[in-house]
Amino acid sequence: RLRDTPEDICFEATANAIALHPAQSLLAAGDVDGDVYLYSYSCTEGENRQLWSSGHHLKSCRDVAFSLDGDKLFTVSKDKSIHILTVEEGRLETRFPKAHSSALNCILPIDNHVFATGDDNGALKVWDLRKGDSILEAHQQEEYISAMAVDGNGKILLTASGDGTLGVFNVKRRRFDLLSEPQNGDLTSVVLLKRGRKVACGSSEGTVYLFNWDGFGAASDRFALRAESVDCMVPITDHIVCVGSLDGVIRAVNILPNRVLGCVGQHLGEPIEQLAVAPGGQLLASCAHDQKVKFWDVSALGTMVVDDYRKKKKKGVPLRALSGKAVGSGEDFFADLRDEAESEAAEGSDSDGSD
Repeated sequence: RLRDTPEDICFEATANAIALHPAQSLLAAGDVDGDVYLYSYSCTEGENRQLWSSGHHLKSCRDVAFSLDGDKLFTVSKDKSIHILTVEEGRLETRFPKAHSSALNCILPIDNHVFATGDDNGALKVWDLRKGDSILEAHQQEEYISAMAVDGNGKILLTASGDGTLGVFNVKRRRFDLLSEPQNGDLTSVVLLKRGRKVACGSSEGTVYLFNWDGFGAASDRFALRAESVDCMVPITDHIVCVGSLDGVIRAVNILPNRVLGCVGQHLGEPIEQLAVAPGGQLLASCAHDQKVKFWDVSALGTMVVDDYRKKKKKGVPLRALSGKAVGSGEDFFADLRDEAESEAAEGSDSDGSD
């Protein structure tokens, strides 16, 4: 039987990190016990399969990422090590046992040879597999590096930090460029939007900060969501991001004009750890403290049009449901989601997002 989205994948421990393969229906996950898993996922019922698991890490696996060609899987851990596994069979190919002096927090492949890692202490390293060592080491930020992003040329690397700053590094010239002024709260995520002209950073205070590409010193705009926090963020289109929060809700947010479009899905009351988008931008995966990876249909977001005119929102109105699974959980918080979406459609307002 065909479904709109693949079934949930359940784990024995909380999955901290997930990644979706750039070309195939494969999901990688790392959990708090240090185990790494590879699954194939499918919209046909009963067709999700665990392909392999690896228990090489001694402590929690904090981040996983596929190489750009999809042949390798990078994993980093609280045990300070970087592992590179073959996607096909999960064989450990390369290992940097004491890669940093502090626990590692995130990893970002830049091209097929170069990748970057950030740790709990604010240190960044850029590595070249051809040299088998780091080619850039920097310690400009004072708190953990939460997330990284790189421009389309693999030249400028951005790092979001718990000290509230955005770091800018030139990978090609192997140097530190600048730090933004500190924002309120920890910066938890960083993504490129508007064809690389804008950068959005999420914060632990529930605010999204926007930077112009050539103006990283100070935020050009800020947008406070009605959310406790922005813990993770992924771009779905050139102007729409999905953000995960402590309250377990995944919100779709339009950037410039800044607008919360509605709720894509939820792990009820369970903080969301990470989000990942499948190739083509039709499917979103999320992992949370409920030890599940869930999938959400975000195909409707691609057709949503947001105009500059803004209706005055009444306080306390529930978020609009943007997918069939964003409703019907039985909890009061989501009880009126469908009603709101239907009443909006009845009013003839922009109802592109309601299924």
